Amino acid sequence: MQIYKTPEGAIIKHNETFYHKKVEDWDAFLNRKNLYEALLKEVRTMQSGSNKSLPNVLQAPMGTQEIWASGVTYMRSREARMEESKKAGGGSFYDRVYDADRPELFFKATAQRTVGHGGTVRIRKDSGWDVPEPELTLFISSEGSIEGYTIGNDMSSRSIEGENPLYLPQAKTYEGCAGLGPCIYVPEEPISPDTKIQLEILRDGKEVFSDSIAISQMKRKHNELVAFLFRECKFPKGCFLMTGTGIIPPDDFTLKVGDEVRITIDRIGTLVNVVGS
Repeated sequence: MQIYKTPEGAIIKHNETFYHKKVEDWDAFLNRKNLYEALLKEVRTMQSGSNKSLPNVLQAPMGTQEIWASGVTYMRSREARMEESKKAGGGSFYDRVYDADRPELFFKATAQRTVGHGGTVRIRKDSGWDVPEPELTLFISSEGSIEGYTIGNDMSSRSIEGENPLYLPQAKTYEGCAGLGPCIYVPEEPISPDTKIQLEILRDGKEVFSDSIAISQMKRKHNELVAFLFRECKFPKGCFLMTGTGIIPPDDFTLKVGDEVRITIDRIGTLVNVVGS
């Protein structure tokens, strides 16, 4: 089952049929334990749906929840972080984080700084080395249960983070720093570890980078990340957690204004964002 957000409300897709639902409070609509069962009951009581296609631009499928993120959860991320911060003497920090019991968790974005499918993400004007980071993103209820999955585009300024690891918040959090969507995938069972993430970057309509990875390559488990996030934080409306990336373009690559970022995850769909200044 998938949930899409539009200006008119929610579109729930179930068994290839679209059901339209008016939603006035997205925080309450999403923040429910056993969300799959709740949505299934709602769909069964709604009038027959349609096979009407989705709009080209969708809102980020969230209310006012915070977005948090995880770092160095894949070997590729560990290698990239060590390389970019080597001159600043911070390379060993990332190696130690990868092997530590405590994961790296950080605040990523508010709803204001997040765009949906078809929206424009940004690169910072004071950064010269920028990449998207495609990430499986969890939706977690206020009770700490994983209720759904979506795609996160964790825009990152590698030049700023590489200058000093303490600059991470500036490298990660700014206007237009995150893409989320196109929907929230709400399954009856946890997502399969064989699920693949694919990244494509197009420039002037031509592919300039592509790669893919299975989420089974993550070193840390989803429940482990959630447990650390909820240790000393409460999320009355639930929250989103980006789980880290295993796909990072080579060091000689940087995004340019006008690039199209396409992130595909099995059973969720494709999140498309255009890069703006």
